[in-house]
Amino acid sequence: MEEIIIRSSKTKLVLMLIVCLAFIIGGIYMIIEPNKFINNRHSEEYLVFIVLLSVLFCGLGGFFIAKNIFNRKVGLIINDKGIIDNSNATSIGLIEWDDITGVETIQVSIPTYEYFFTVSSPKMLIIKTSKPEKYIERSKNMISKEAMKTNNRMYGTPLTITSHTLKIKSSNLETIISEQLNKRKNKHYLQHHV
Repeated sequence: MEEIIIRSSKTKLVLMLIVCLAFIIGGIYMIIEPNKFINNRHSEEYLVFIVLLSVLFCGLGGFFIAKNIFNRKVGLIINDKGIIDNSNATSIGLIEWDDITGVETIQVSIPTYEYFFTVSSPKMLIIKTSKPEKYIERSKNMISKEAMKTNNRMYGTPLTITSHTLKIKSSNLETIISEQLNKRKNKHYLQHHV
């Protein structure tokens, strides 16, 4: 097959970084002025705890986004070997076709501050695999490894591709990967049954 190259979208990454920074600034303001945000159901300590977790999460996200902005690697490559993913914090490079059992697009609702709103995350492509441990063990740092373990518990696979950092729509990416996967399955079937 001809190699398919999908580049990272620097514009999307910069916008995501701005959103992260806005959440961090908003969270710090809520910690400094908690009385303005307390309701009758929860204490000031509870609010500060939740906000600190959110600020930490956004801070880590912002760090990885900033890192990707200056990263020169191509976001995603699809070739005869498999999918080479550099799109997010849990990317581990080559995902081999033989290990992929399916793909699915999901969207998760993130509970933010129940005082205000819930946020739907951008659509995410999950790559189902027959060898989750192989890819979890390949992860280079503790945060990434724990995120992959969490993904595996929640979605049944540690492998996710976030198209919101790429110059492609989630639905188009799922179509491309599904087509390539089906071609390989059909080819494998014909080789063993003809």
